[in-house]
Amino acid sequence: MRASGILMPIFSLPGDYGIGTLGQEAYRFVDFLAEAGQTYWQMLPIGPTGYGDSPYQSFSAFAGNPYFIDPAFLVRDGWLSAAELPKAKRIGHIQYAALYHQRPKLLAKAAARLNQTDSADYKAFCKHAAYWLEDYALFMAIKEENGQVGLSSWPEALRLREPAAMAAARKRLASRCDYFKAVQYLVSYQWDALKAYANEKGVKIIGDIPIYVSPDSSDLWAHPELFQTDRHNNPDRVAGCPPDAFSDDGQLWGNPLYDWPVHEKDGFAWWCRRMKHATHIYDVVRIDHFRGFESYYSIPAGSENARKGKWCKGPDHKFIEALHKALPDAGIIAEDLGFMTPDVQLLLADSGYPGMKVLQFAFDSRESSNYLPHTYPRRCVVYTGTHDNTTTRDWQKNASAEDVAYACEYLGCTRRGLTKAMIRAALSSVADTAVIPMADWLELGAEARINTPSTTAYNWQWRMQAGCLTSELAARIHRQAQLYGRLAPAQKPAAEAKAAK
Repeated sequence: MRASGILMPIFSLPGDYGIGTLGQEAYRFVDFLAEAGQTYWQMLPIGPTGYGDSPYQSFSAFAGNPYFIDPAFLVRDGWLSAAELPKAKRIGHIQYAALYHQRPKLLAKAAARLNQTDSADYKAFCKHAAYWLEDYALFMAIKEENGQVGLSSWPEALRLREPAAMAAARKRLASRCDYFKAVQYLVSYQWDALKAYANEKGVKIIGDIPIYVSPDSSDLWAHPELFQTDRHNNPDRVAGCPPDAFSDDGQLWGNPLYDWPVHEKDGFAWWCRRMKHATHIYDVVRIDHFRGFESYYSIPAGSENARKGKWCKGPDHKFIEALHKALPDAGIIAEDLGFMTPDVQLLLADSGYPGMKVLQFAFDSRESSNYLPHTYPRRCVVYTGTHDNTTTRDWQKNASAEDVAYACEYLGCTRRGLTKAMIRAALSSVADTAVIPMADWLELGAEARINTPSTTAYNWQWRMQAGCLTSELAARIHRQAQLYGRLAPAQKPAAEAKAAK
């Protein structure tokens, strides 16, 4: 079925509390998507963010981001009083330092009240999530106790999970563990309500999971045996990308690498559980860096850059077979951007998962590209750009004159109309699914860029201004979706919807 959606991070929603939340503005965005005839809301990972504020470096592969808890909804549900609401703030770029210092104080009040109740729903949540929640809560409590230093700088007895040290920590930090559990319940409660509302409106959620976990995460701490670690449980090889035309040093991500033979012994149980969790909270899951399952770039820990890395064989088809067995009906998108070897192409084809196409990558005036729309297979998801690209308006400003001229010639447009033309090219393409970043629909410039890879400053901070989601814009998007056969089923005329069944 042909469909379309909009890419919009939760943190980029407008609102009064310094960052986008799961509150009223999220519901308003769902309403906008439905009005615009869209099938999908694609967002970035929703886990708690660590150093650098990147959603791709989370303290847990399973937990939710406490910053996304909406304070006004806490008042509505009785966990805060109206007098405790923070003062409304003018919308601007996200200031994570302020959130770090202020938001936990607010959440502590709500968490304390929740922990004083005898809520059956809360107890059920803790029981169901115990397989990750217990370790996550203790991890965060220990991290807090040690001044928020990274896992590698913890006292050795705790880093190595020595039984006596762990027992003492559980007793000493019991109340703080209760706080972190309660906060996760509040995230989950608000998330489940939003997702249910979206689904009722005919909107499906596309979530995003990083292939790797953070080196400062409860995942590595709780299961060091699943990663390539030394006898001190520190990573001895880390992830990244090799040098290329864009970077002489490559990209040093620093994430611990999986010990794939260990995963294979139990049928990739940890990954299957992770994917079951992801497919529960999302309708469709985009797996970042899909090619890492076929082969991955391995860099010695402690390296200054990625030059000394090497390619190693991944779990390949055995991993995909395990996912198919555990999740036969899962909706999965494979992020297959970058150089694709024949082996990676074969793995993607055998998986049956749609790959990705990005129009900003299509227009290299020096050579033809398989990102050009006339080369697409039906089974793919096309974007004008992703969270790692600048906006299309800014792309045309900074790309070479030759590339922009090539794009205008291919799309049959002027420079002034390039953003609209690129959106039309995505929607009119043969790709089953087209996803357009919200910033491109708004024709925003560099101020709306979400992330610049290989940099740490000024990322993950963009917020949409209030009042952007107009009925006029919804009507224009709806017409485009209708024109190119991508209207959500609920938005189709009755006869057309009946015929599509």
